[in-house]
Amino acid sequence: PADETSWGELDVMFATTRGTVRRNKLSDFVQVNRNGKIAMKLEEEGDEILGVETCTDNDDVLLTASSGQCIRFSVGDVRVFQSRNSVGVRGITMAETDRIISMSVIENVDAPPAERAAYLKRAAAERRLAAGIAAGEEEEIALTNEEVGEETELSDERYEFLKAHEKYVLTVTEFGYGKRSSSYDFRLTGRGGKGIRATDVSKVAEIGRLVATFPVGNDDQIMLVSDGGTVIRVPVNGIRFASRATKGVTIFNTAEGEKVVSVERISEPQSDEESEETVEDGC
Repeated sequence: PADETSWGELDVMFATTRGTVRRNKLSDFVQVNRNGKIAMKLEEEGDEILGVETCTDNDDVLLTASSGQCIRFSVGDVRVFQSRNSVGVRGITMAETDRIISMSVIENVDAPPAERAAYLKRAAAERRLAAGIAAGEEEEIALTNEEVGEETELSDERYEFLKAHEKYVLTVTEFGYGKRSSSYDFRLTGRGGKGIRATDVSKVAEIGRLVATFPVGNDDQIMLVSDGGTVIRVPVNGIRFASRATKGVTIFNTAEGEKVVSVERISEPQSDEESEETVEDGC
């Protein structure tokens, strides 16, 4: 926030490529010297800071590794550190050859598996209806590897609440495969575990390792760049919805031996001219 007096109400979460996380008060970084300030101590050789996000106690942290594993845990699982010159704690347990590719902060929504399963089922039905797709023509979206128990019926009020707080998590692999998944499919676990699947890890040879995972909005676009110097720009609303443990669909047709190395979200506000055209069209 522009008002620095409110910074004391926010925390800042650091994450490194080796899966270490650390939480500090954002107010620790109000005064920054001209020659900089120590932000975090890195213990392992080759470790690097890959992400820094502001957060509150009502948020969750989503860490994703290139192997296809991810973990979602509460911000409250990481204590507030008093020192900036400290290492932090383990966010996820990984193999020695694995690396974290992204950290995202997602709002926590208290909803049991039965409610989240009911929401995903109803939301998928709404999307099929809007697109004119008959049941069975599209892959069913359900919670992955969770005990749901008895089915529950969501009230319209509860459904709209969950819809308003849902995030779409985009995943993209080296060979251009990707998908959008609901944040409700990424269950909350304890910090420091091995996590859950963010893609189909059995098809790494076909789709490649993960290179990007982050929340997106329907009006966003993404830009993908390959190591061969090719770039494409894709609207997010054209990317398929799928369960988190699936491989997704081809977003970028990479050439033989070519890999996607960077994916960036582009969020552009509607211009005044576009707004006027929309009004004139009666939309």
